[in-house]
Amino acid sequence: MGASKVYFTDFSATPSCNLLQKLEKLVRKAGMESIDFKDKYTAIKIHFGEPGNISYLRPNYAKVIVDLIKKQGGKAFLTDCNTLYVGRRKNALDHLDAAYENGFNPFATGCHAIIADGLKGTDEALVPIDGEYVREAKIGRAMMDADIFLTLTHFKGHESTGFGGTLKNVGMGCGSRAGKMEMHSAGKPIVDKELCRGCGMCRKNCAHDAISFDEHKKAQIDHDKCVGCGRCIGACNFDAVNPMGDETNDILNCKIAEYAYAVLKDRPQFHISLVVDVSPYCDCHAENDIPIVPDVGMFASFDPVALDVACADAVNRQPVLSGSILSKKPHDHHDYFTDTHPETNWKSCIDHAVKIGLGSREYELITVK
Repeated sequence: MGASKVYFTDFSATPSCNLLQKLEKLVRKAGMESIDFKDKYTAIKIHFGEPGNISYLRPNYAKVIVDLIKKQGGKAFLTDCNTLYVGRRKNALDHLDAAYENGFNPFATGCHAIIADGLKGTDEALVPIDGEYVREAKIGRAMMDADIFLTLTHFKGHESTGFGGTLKNVGMGCGSRAGKMEMHSAGKPIVDKELCRGCGMCRKNCAHDAISFDEHKKAQIDHDKCVGCGRCIGACNFDAVNPMGDETNDILNCKIAEYAYAVLKDRPQFHISLVVDVSPYCDCHAENDIPIVPDVGMFASFDPVALDVACADAVNRQPVLSGSILSKKPHDHHDYFTDTHPETNWKSCIDHAVKIGLGSREYELITVK
């Protein structure tokens, strides 16, 4: 595969051209309008941000993309899937409340938000891919029901994958609860008995008779019977059931690449990534730390792999911001993401994505003034 085109514009603005206008110009130059949106359902995968975190992308950016799709007769919606961890986005009701609280409502964005895997994260489509790590990806159903798939990604650091870019936004972000558990672990949840109230809701929701109670009326899961569907996690109102998290970060990255492949294969796609407020941690945190580098700019491409590599290269060319976590760590690897999170290796996701034909690591950077 040859070099892919990645389009870039910086964050400089003038009275005659603001940042929203620059974003529109960028995606037009990058060819987004070559997609036939007429009467097509178009999913725009975005992270709505955990309340308390204010580094997530402003909804204003989403409206630019939504308006362009609607001008071409498309039916756009913003979407994400529920989370595994404790927080405000664990079920669709709380998730939508969080999205609206952070500004992602129809009045601000011009479209509706849909939580793709349903109320408790169990509404999923099974996508056969027969990958090296994943045989059948479990994707939020609304993601797969869409005709066209776009991403609007906040490019930042991540404590498990090195950085959170387009591939993670798609791969991890589109996984249902069972899908996320498959990526994070061997697919078997465990019970925190200190948090368990013995209410029995997990057992009522288990279709495989894998849950019983000990002499202290605390739940326990038989992993020989458990199929890793994640329904017990959604059923627990006390956050006592959680994934094991027993996979290495390299395997996690490879699984993310395979899940991204499941989402993107065989349909029109386009990807946008904003390198702004480059916090060291994911927007899933209810806080955001000092950015590790200055704001860089906006990038767009039809190739999600080349886009991630271009964004990573751009970040690594920046000066380190004083006071950030990165400024307090040695720069042994000449790579800001590995220096910030030494136990991670973001290149493993890129390498595997190239291997399975998801895109190219080689890119031609085209600057849009």
